[in-house]
Amino acid sequence: MTDHVSVLLNEAIELLNVREGGTYIDGTLGRGGHSRKILERLGKGKLYCFDLDEQAIEESKKVLKGYDNVVYIHDNFMNMNKYVKEADGIILDLGVSSPQFDEGDRGFSYRYEGPLDMRMDRSSGLSAYEVVNTYRKEDLVRILYDYGEERSAVRIADAIVKARASKPIETTLELVGVIKEALPQKTLSKKGHPAKQTFQALRIEVNHELDSLSCFLSNFNQILAHKGRAVIITFHSLEDRMVKRRFRELSTVEDDKRVFKLPEEIEKAEYVLVNRKAVVPGEEEIERNPRAKSAKLRGIERL
Repeated sequence: MTDHVSVLLNEAIELLNVREGGTYIDGTLGRGGHSRKILERLGKGKLYCFDLDEQAIEESKKVLKGYDNVVYIHDNFMNMNKYVKEADGIILDLGVSSPQFDEGDRGFSYRYEGPLDMRMDRSSGLSAYEVVNTYRKEDLVRILYDYGEERSAVRIADAIVKARASKPIETTLELVGVIKEALPQKTLSKKGHPAKQTFQALRIEVNHELDSLSCFLSNFNQILAHKGRAVIITFHSLEDRMVKRRFRELSTVEDDKRVFKLPEEIEKAEYVLVNRKAVVPGEEEIERNPRAKSAKLRGIERL
């Protein structure tokens, strides 16, 4: 089992501002890195931990075995309102954990041979195999372009459709081969793996990641307590734009400057940004953990 290194760990916990005796939610438990830091400060409070990956929950139980104030929930973080009525803080780390990337049989990685799976919840129906082998070319192009920001989406989709006409594309490295054959040498010679964006796009589609985040952003404020905070770590621009936009909406009040109002009549926003500019990893953390490079941390507080 590869150890998972939590990105922006101390910065995220600092922004969360854990209050002793409070109620907190770790919406993306992973291997328990953020949860452990929360519990160290929580005292007799309660921590609810959500994850779609049952293996992650079982591994985290070992990490957090000394604590009896943890509730483990095998569900999507977008459903937390069903389990918790009020929380003093919520944290989301939207990255894929290192064990998921580094275990070939999970199918997340373009570096290891494994089945085309990519499911966070291995009991769910849709896998990357179905997406790659059954989706129409138009849908593949949309997914690769929208979720992977892949400029060669049409080329790659064409190559996938052509390859699967002979036989299904069954493994991660088979798909990597199809992608490489579709791209010109100029693109292949660029820095970074040529399959990275395609694999990102497929993972997002399989796990409905942006839908889950959108649902969470629409509803989390219903359970956030007075002075409660929500902090979110994103790993690509699509997620960060969604978080930035929603946090800005909640912390801004549209006011008609043409209408005179007394100070007590001026409407104030119910939320305030904890940090106006996203927190990003320093050079030392990126050197220690290259996967941290694209991370951005944002926080908001209910007034």
